[in-house]
Amino acid sequence: MPAIHSRPASSMPPLVENDGTNTGVPLDQPSNMMDSQPNSMDNGSNTSDTAMAQELGGDDHHDDQEEGVTTTRKRKRYHRHTQHQIQELEAYFKECPHPDDKQRKELSRELGLEHLQVKFWFQNKRTQMKNQLERHENSHLRVENEKMKSELLRYKEALGNIGNISCPTCGGHRINIGDLSFDERQLRNENARLKEEIERISSMAGRIVGKNVFPNNDNGYNSPNPVDFGVLPAYSTPQSVDGEGYNNGGGEFEDVPILSSMINGPISEIEKPFIIELVMAAMDEFVQMAHLQEPLWFPSIENGTFMLNQDEYFRVFPRGIGPRPIGFVTEATKDSSIVIMNNLNLVEILMNVNHWSSMFSGIVSRASSVDVISTGGAGNPNGAIQVILAETQIASPQVPTRECYFARYCKLRVDGTWAVVDVSLDQLRAGPAVRSRKRPSGCLIEAAPNGCSKVTWIEHVEVDDSAVHTIYKPLVSSGLAFGAKRWLASLDRQCDRIASAMVTPIPTNDMVLSTQESRKSMMKLAERMVNSFSSGVSATVGNHWTTLSQGNGTDENVRVMTRKSVGDPGRPHGVVISAATSFWLPVSPKTVFDYLRDENTRTEWDILSNGGLLQEVAQIANGTETGNCVSLLRVNSDNVNHSNMIILQESSTDPTGSYVIYAPVDISAMNGVLNGGDPDYVALLPSGFAILPDGPSGGRGAYNHGSGGSLLTVAFQILVDLVPVAKLSLGSVATVNNLIACTVDRIKAALLAQPT
Repeated sequence: MPAIHSRPASSMPPLVENDGTNTGVPLDQPSNMMDSQPNSMDNGSNTSDTAMAQELGGDDHHDDQEEGVTTTRKRKRYHRHTQHQIQELEAYFKECPHPDDKQRKELSRELGLEHLQVKFWFQNKRTQMKNQLERHENSHLRVENEKMKSELLRYKEALGNIGNISCPTCGGHRINIGDLSFDERQLRNENARLKEEIERISSMAGRIVGKNVFPNNDNGYNSPNPVDFGVLPAYSTPQSVDGEGYNNGGGEFEDVPILSSMINGPISEIEKPFIIELVMAAMDEFVQMAHLQEPLWFPSIENGTFMLNQDEYFRVFPRGIGPRPIGFVTEATKDSSIVIMNNLNLVEILMNVNHWSSMFSGIVSRASSVDVISTGGAGNPNGAIQVILAETQIASPQVPTRECYFARYCKLRVDGTWAVVDVSLDQLRAGPAVRSRKRPSGCLIEAAPNGCSKVTWIEHVEVDDSAVHTIYKPLVSSGLAFGAKRWLASLDRQCDRIASAMVTPIPTNDMVLSTQESRKSMMKLAERMVNSFSSGVSATVGNHWTTLSQGNGTDENVRVMTRKSVGDPGRPHGVVISAATSFWLPVSPKTVFDYLRDENTRTEWDILSNGGLLQEVAQIANGTETGNCVSLLRVNSDNVNHSNMIILQESSTDPTGSYVIYAPVDISAMNGVLNGGDPDYVALLPSGFAILPDGPSGGRGAYNHGSGGSLLTVAFQILVDLVPVAKLSLGSVATVNNLIACTVDRIKAALLAQPT
């Protein structure tokens, strides 16, 4: 590799200062160019470079420039790296640009090189890559500057033709705004915006080249406050969604991806600095809020969490991040918990959108990474920034999902704690009024003993709740539906689930799940079942369900949806109907949960079991909470159609909600999974129940009753036709409606007959 001549690392500016958009370097700390002593970087170091190359046998060398010169000193022999060695080093560098001492020694043995040769090859390679990237960034910035200067000159020339009257103060043109045409006023506004852009880019360029690229404006312009970056001057007043039969305060919501229509591509280079400034301001606010106690946060006796004192919030943060939306309600809660997961593993999950949505699958119905602005430091996500579009849900057709477009920023703080913050970007681009936005929210993660982590979670959102049904408003407004307590409860339960799948040794009495692989496969299949159930209940914007009917706001209202399944090995081939309804019961959630998960009482409500008794043949416990488990249930029935069927069921409970979800599975398919087969190729149609509290404990519940009752959602997914292109008959819809209505009646009769 050619010898690298550049400035010493100590004299070079941090790479992130090019324009704040580098995707490979943390934003809050300069990267170390080398992990050992670098080669000399000045122009006069050719001799020392040659000597080093000769000594180490590297592939960096000078051409033989001393040919014909008489000398008596003995020359050292040059040793080039072979083509094979260079290829292996290049391949290893792509996988691991910062090998440790052990890896370097192993590589030197494999390639027949000295340890120092390998060490300095990686140093030089990293330096070369850094210099190339820096040159590219500088070139890109110069091009941007030239564009801005050209634009400014063009607009100045255009304005110069408007009039020749001079202003006595500044010598510029004095123009009566009222005399300007619409186009001329637009031109002036655009000119002001361009001046701001030039000032900002000049400032960034100055940090790289050491001086301002453009002179200061002569109009006394002041740079905007960083908090203003990414936030436009005003928030559109949200429009209420007209209800269709929700006469008691609810409203039907349209399954239209509001924010998705705003996102027509990745983040532009002009937008990136705005986002960087915004997330840094959001991080400062979030960390302060995480450490402050009363009077900013006051404990809620009702739900065991901390609620935000909004008056105190706007006193401590008078500017805030963006304006206060008119007509929106604020939901802001804080909670803490110890979870069974290493702090770095948890941070990596949060910064990977796919892993994050999988970990919080009960809350996050869909999520996608729009753009990655920074990937963080070498080997860790410190300084990483990405833009995410996500949709959150609760398991009920009576509560609309929440779509949010936000930036996520990860930072390792000086005290060793990790902070991950989210903040909305919905006003970064013009678009329709949104229904929810995030103020700085996220989690503070501290290492705890025994591989655990202490997590402090803040969820601070502003939403239009006009489409939430009346019976769910106490639950939603308390923060139990979308607040910090639910996020932490979901995280805690998922950590227990992961630990359960890895438990060793396998219980000796478990003849069905006799291997670690069979347990993992069954847990993976159950996880897919739960995710499919949630998508069929909440009707998220990103799924493939088509809504056929929406309820009228009564207790027995049923939302019916359909989808055509073709080529999906995880779903039966044909037309599937999903029907879901929610209603209130004056019975505690624990009582409802225990009743529905008990296989001995299943015949009282399960019409499809045809009176057959169920027997549990296998179980995997999820944590220490009673009822948190994945089970296999065998149907003992005279019906020949049930002889080859087994039921996969998962039941789970936490303070924010309980779930009993099940799906019939062909016995041969389940045996294949337990023997190492791929669970993604097992066709599932899940049904089940979501049991939520009707409000915070001791507070106001549904229908203005005291809390203590339950909000029960019943949902079925049924295959109604094996032909995907078949037209759905009214009879099929009526059958599903009758099935769900009959199930609701049976559950009510059984639970309301129990002594309180």
